[in-house]
Amino acid sequence: MHIHYNLDNFEAIDPVVTIGTFDGVHLGHQEVISELKRISALSGGDSVVFTFEPHPRIVISPLEDSLRLLSTKNEKIRLMEKIGIDHLVIYPFTIGFSKLSYNEFVTNILVEKMKISSLVVGYDHRFGQGRKGDFNSLELLSNRLHFKVEQLSQLLVDNKVVSSTKIRLALEAGDISKANHFLGYRYSLTGKVIEGKQLGRKIGFPTANIETFDNHKLVPGDGVYAVFVQTGGKLYKGMLNVGIRPTVNYNADHKSIEVHIFDFESDIYNSEITLYFVSKIRDEQKFAGIAELREQLVKDRILVLSILSNEDLE
Repeated sequence: MHIHYNLDNFEAIDPVVTIGTFDGVHLGHQEVISELKRISALSGGDSVVFTFEPHPRIVISPLEDSLRLLSTKNEKIRLMEKIGIDHLVIYPFTIGFSKLSYNEFVTNILVEKMKISSLVVGYDHRFGQGRKGDFNSLELLSNRLHFKVEQLSQLLVDNKVVSSTKIRLALEAGDISKANHFLGYRYSLTGKVIEGKQLGRKIGFPTANIETFDNHKLVPGDGVYAVFVQTGGKLYKGMLNVGIRPTVNYNADHKSIEVHIFDFESDIYNSEITLYFVSKIRDEQKFAGIAELREQLVKDRILVLSILSNEDLE
């Protein structure tokens, strides 16, 4: 997969293109990309995904603090690479770019710079300044500028439309099963291990405190989770607590993210760590004392190990 951060030297064979933010690269996005690959294979052209960095809302509404993303740039790259496209364009989203009309965007960028042969869009795709461009606009432009355009119908999973918004709501509610079902893979968080209060170590449950690499990355709702943990190139089982610690300012919504890794004793301070969410086992609780907390953690460990024993590592 070729990655392009601008179009200065972009070259592709009869590009078949799709456009979007693709946050999460969920099953709905995967359906669009699957069709993109099918059309490009039939035509002998290259498959091209055109996306943006940063997320448009960060540029258009810089004071807004509610944006939570399902995937970081690096996660999006890995997901696209796994799907297997020919080209990924990560175009810089600026105020100037946001002011392009849909006509200017299609004419100046897609046709003149990329020389597209076909454009594949989702059922609700809109583009250009103020999102005024729709499928009817595209059809008119495609006839005039000599490229093909195809619109896909909405993807239903369990008779429900898949969307990034629905996945975010599921994660915030701790409904990991629903989120993972709509994503088509396990939701993950990646960050570095930072020093904590080391209370867990004193009661036999040492935890790695995690600071995410992107403070827009969505952290699931408060509670205790069964997770797989990747660090040092290996995968482990673990139980995770997500809570609120107002003095932690970097993680989204001031979340405290602490994972106890089973059968693990290495020092991993400042190391990269990735959590793969499998299931939420309970809400966060306040305990009368350390003894009661430890008693609950022993029960949590038994339940988490039972859940993870029925899950494939990959």
